[in-house]
Amino acid sequence: MTFMSRLLVMTALVCAPLFSITHAQDAKPAGAPPTVVQDKTITVFAAASMKNALDEANAAYTAKTGIKVVASYAASSALAKQLEQGAPADIFISADTDWMDYSAGKKTVSDPTRVNLLGNKIVLIAPKDSHVASVMIGQGFDLAKLAGDGRIATGDVKSVPVGKYAKAALEKLGSWQAAESKFAMAESVRAALALVARGEAPLGIVYETDAKVEPGVKIIGAFPADSHPAIIYPVAATTSAKPDATPYLAFLRSAAAKAIFEKYGFTFLIKPTA
Repeated sequence: MTFMSRLLVMTALVCAPLFSITHAQDAKPAGAPPTVVQDKTITVFAAASMKNALDEANAAYTAKTGIKVVASYAASSALAKQLEQGAPADIFISADTDWMDYSAGKKTVSDPTRVNLLGNKIVLIAPKDSHVASVMIGQGFDLAKLAGDGRIATGDVKSVPVGKYAKAALEKLGSWQAAESKFAMAESVRAALALVARGEAPLGIVYETDAKVEPGVKIIGAFPADSHPAIIYPVAATTSAKPDATPYLAFLRSAAAKAIFEKYGFTFLIKPTA
């Protein structure tokens, strides 16, 4: 055998196992979950109160499709402003219709894709070890007296949806004027939740879904639904959304997503798709 022949044989022997290994790695058993496709990623801007539920929904979507979902959570007001300034995102989910309307007016979201997806409730919370057990919230509710020398945490009443809902409810109940000076206004509902959980504020007004996922607080009262505008979470694709945003929006409207959101206490406002 010539030197060249021996070289060809040796090359074949070395390459054959590599070829086998490569194909063995590529082979996947039937029914295996899809591999996450790194260059297929969608970015979601979502209200802070959605974090726990949406994280689970996004994980389910990735497991089903292999498309990675990157979520950015903050107050709806902050997210709408970021979109206006050109921040890249494919989906926007607001905790109220006002900030979605704002985004529509700025042409940063696609109106035809918009749908009112979820509902929620606002509640009064206290630290888990608070001596306050429960209160009835109704007309003439004296929130200022209940707070005493302490502060009442909620989102900024001028911009953050939970704060706007809280102020509207207290104005309707005749409680706002006396309690206004006691408010500690946070940048988001989760920031307000943290103040109460850490005991830095004896009371807070947050969404029911937030209170349910924070072991450091307890719900001591619920605001009547007719004391404030309906709490609605609209969702829409942005005007710069990638094509992969369309099937993701369809997933958010599905029965599978409905089950996840309802587990966390959200109300599903539409008829789910299959």
